[in-house]
Amino acid sequence: MANITELLGIKYPIVQGGMIWCSGWKLAAAVSNAGGLGLIGAGSMHPETLEEHIRKCKQATDKPFGVNVPLLYPQTDEIMELIIREGVKIVFTSAGNPKKYTAFLKENGITVVHVVANLKFAQKAQDAGVDAIVAEGFEAGGHNGFEETTTLVLLQTLLPVMHIPVIAAGGIGSGAALYAVMAMGAAGVQIGSLFAASAESSAHPSFKQKIIEAGDGETYLTLKQLVPVRLLRNPFFEKVRQAELSGASKEELAALLGKGRAKKGMFEGNITEGELEIGQVAGIISSVKSVKDIMQELVSGFNETARKANKLHL
Repeated sequence: MANITELLGIKYPIVQGGMIWCSGWKLAAAVSNAGGLGLIGAGSMHPETLEEHIRKCKQATDKPFGVNVPLLYPQTDEIMELIIREGVKIVFTSAGNPKKYTAFLKENGITVVHVVANLKFAQKAQDAGVDAIVAEGFEAGGHNGFEETTTLVLLQTLLPVMHIPVIAAGGIGSGAALYAVMAMGAAGVQIGSLFAASAESSAHPSFKQKIIEAGDGETYLTLKQLVPVRLLRNPFFEKVRQAELSGASKEELAALLGKGRAKKGMFEGNITEGELEIGQVAGIISSVKSVKDIMQELVSGFNETARKANKLHL
């Protein structure tokens, strides 16, 4: 499987996840300037806000960057028109049917990548004509697949049958992990949590501190009756957990969740009552680092693992 550096015009096969409330223009530009692909997360932006971030990102980098667009929002048509008008060349789509927009985007010269969590949707994305897919295992933060398939298993399922590049996501927190999935045949990686806790992330400092303090096993996949989401343990999570244990209905859980929980926790810094979406690798993040340092560590870790792997024989 070919890597994605040529497809996306980047130096390293590393994509920064387009995370809600974390992935503004500063983060996207920093990742692109460091040799990866930065993505602006449109999922937490109104069209006029996204327009501002795209324009600022253009001023901050002359390297390729893209926009991540969840397809479940009512203003998606407007967002797609805006992306074309602003000359964005790369779009990652998720949480919806890729068939709806892929041809339209490609007709306008845009490279399209779709995020999937199982074989069925991977095949649908390939049939829809996307240029690559992101195979996201349930280790990932934020909204997730119902199947709870790990990244390792998902890659082994998809790689033998996909004819387009497969980008691994979920649980990638080091250069060694980057090497491991690429040794399996992944074309590259998409990384969220490391960048969510970076200096350039638009996440609230209190959320970043909570990530740093998180220990092993402190994230949980929850709200499966609604849409599965991986959350960091906090008082709001405990309320959800108790409600689920007591047999709360879908409607009761929706009422408990309410609106704006992710913004409250991740962007406004209410770490008690907000949703704190982060991946399992939160347990190995120990400090807030610059994007430049994160990228350098990923590359050096990859190269060191490659040297060690050359000595392995069966």
